[in-house]
This record gives sequence, C-alpha cells and structure tokens, in this order.
Amino acid sequence: MLKLNLIAKDKNSKARAAWFETDHGVVETPIFMPVGTQGTVKAVNQFYLEHEIKAHIVLSNTYHLYLRPGTEILEAAGGLHKFMNWQKPILTDSGGYQVFSLTELRKLKENGVEFRSHLDGSKHFFTPEKVIQIQRSIGSDIMMVLDECAPYPCEYEYAKKSVQLTSNWAVLNKNAFYNSEPRYGHRQFLFGIIQGSVYKDLRKKSAEDLLELDFDSYAIGGLAVGEPTEMMYELVDYTTDFMPSDRPRYLMGVGRPENILESIARGVDMFDCVMPTRNARNANVFTWNGTLSMRNAKYKDDFKPLDENCNCYTCRNFTRAYLRHLFVAEEILALELASIHNLYFYLELVRIAREKIIDGSFIIWKNQVVEKISLKN
Repeated sequence: MLKLNLIAKDKNSKARAAWFETDHGVVETPIFMPVGTQGTVKAVNQFYLEHEIKAHIVLSNTYHLYLRPGTEILEAAGGLHKFMNWQKPILTDSGGYQVFSLTELRKLKENGVEFRSHLDGSKHFFTPEKVIQIQRSIGSDIMMVLDECAPYPCEYEYAKKSVQLTSNWAVLNKNAFYNSEPRYGHRQFLFGIIQGSVYKDLRKKSAEDLLELDFDSYAIGGLAVGEPTEMMYELVDYTTDFMPSDRPRYLMGVGRPENILESIARGVDMFDCVMPTRNARNANVFTWNGTLSMRNAKYKDDFKPLDENCNCYTCRNFTRAYLRHLFVAEEILALELASIHNLYFYLELVRIAREKIIDGSFIIWKNQVVEKISLKN
C-alpha cells in the first residue's frame, strides 16, 4: 500500500495534513498536481515547474502518451521521467476518461474498450491488462486502473452496470499489475477508482468492491462532469468515509480553487485539473481576490502585479498592464506568464491549507478565503 503519514487532522472537518513517499520523492498533502497530459505542462517548462511553482508531483495521461510518442519511444528513453527530464513523482491516469469522452469513436465491451484515435482515426483496443502494460512502459510512480466514467446525467441502471464493469476490470487490473514488474528500477503503485455517478448506494458498492482488492490507494472518479456543485460536495463527503484513512485519497479532475478547499474539508488529499493552465491560456488568472480577465480594458494602464499577495515569478516581475498587452498582441509569453501564476496560486492554496490544518485554523480560514476567491473581476 501507499502509506499516508498523518501529521494533523482538523477538529472541525475531515481535513488532514500528511505526506507519502515514492521513489522519486516525498509528496506533502493536501496537494494539487499540475496536468502534463502529453509529458509537458502546457506553456510551462520543467525548471519553472520545479523551482518557481514548486510542484511535488505532476499528472500525465496514458491514452495520449500511448498514441504519441508511443511506448517504444518511452522505453527507449528510459521512461517518462527521463524523457521529459522530471525527476519528481508522476501519476498517470489510465486514459479511461479520455476514451469514454470519445462517444462517437468508441465501443464498450466486457473485456475492454475499442476506440479510434482522435489524431488519425486508427483503431485501438484498451483492456485493463494493456493499460497496466502501457503504464509500466511509461514508468509513472502512481498508476490508475482502467474504469468506466459514466456520463452525467445517466439512468440508475446504466450507472449500476458501469460500476459492475469497473469492478470487473479492477480485478483484471490488479492481476496484471501483480503479474508484471516495473521496468526502470523504481516502485509503482496502483490506485483503484470509485465510481457510481450520483447514486450513493452505487458509490458504496464500488468502494466496497475495490477495498476487497486492497489497492495501494483509491481515487474518486466520475465527478465534476456536470452535476451540481453541492451534489458533488455531498458525494465526496459520503465517499471518503469508505476510503482507508491510512492512504491518500484522490479526487480526479477537480477543480476550481473553492472546489479544492471544500473537498479538502471533506477528507480529500490529492487533486488534479486542467483549469489553472487552460484558464491561463484564455487570459483568466486566479488571485486571492477572485478571477481576473486579462483582456479587460480596465487593465490597460494598471501597473500593479496580477496579485499583490502573490510572490510568483510573474507577480514579482510583471504588471497587469503588460500581461494584458501580451494577450491583446497574441504574444506566446502571455500564455507562459499566466500559466506560471495560476499554477503557483493553486500550489500555494494547498500549501497554506496544510499550514492551517496543522495550526488548527483551517475551517475559519477556508470559509473566509472561499468567499474572496470565488469573485470575478
């Protein structure tokens, strides 16, 4: 198992501060993982990622890396860590979400999923066993099982069948994991993914099925796919009660800064989302006083930093007026500077949350911060 070493628990919520260790380093939790889908965090080089943003761990994607550059190249390079020159931990999603989002390009079967590449239309087939094999080739520290992410909304019967399929595949994932070895001399851990759409009894069944298999740890999947935010919070709060307390709990694909803080309060330790980098590329930056739209004319002669309470590279060196100019002029540097800032903000958010859990003031701080960061300017 991937042991979570507890440092402190909040007395007024389920929030906890802890750490876990992989062969590529220690990860302090709560943690946000920048998304590097194709072996790169979009518009941010690895030096800034490590030394400015201070990321502990990044996420890459099995589906995308399988299609391009392919497992042969990754194996020849000595694995993804060497290929992308990133020596801290890496988590790889199984590719299930990406495959299942290709509604018109895939066929679901009992033993896997057939799909056509979004790049060239070529036909491929993912089985639980193949997804484990691909992630062995990638060499990620944390591997995810192949699961089905049910759409929202979906009927109860569909969600029930989806949970059963995910549970059946989980057995095959586990067997394939234990019948294979890491390729590059470091340990790999395997997480199960709890599904069940918005149905609590199915969430409970999924958790119980996966707990019987004793994965290294567990994730909550299939949320933040269109359901109301309060429903997501309720389901997270419900599901974390079934997850082991001595292992990290991962909420996949979430979310906005306020979503992360509310989910920390409900017992989650790990997060990922494309939002900080995607929003940055669309000129939206997160600050401690809400989101700024940097194409807005009011920033044309605003010579303050993006966020006066932020010490990131962008805020230390550039003004709102300059960043707006870069976006209006369609300069590539705009994407880099905004992405650096947004990722720094997310990592700083979870770092301070950790401090507040340890000193006992998390809930008071969280409630104050959520109100401010939810504003749009």
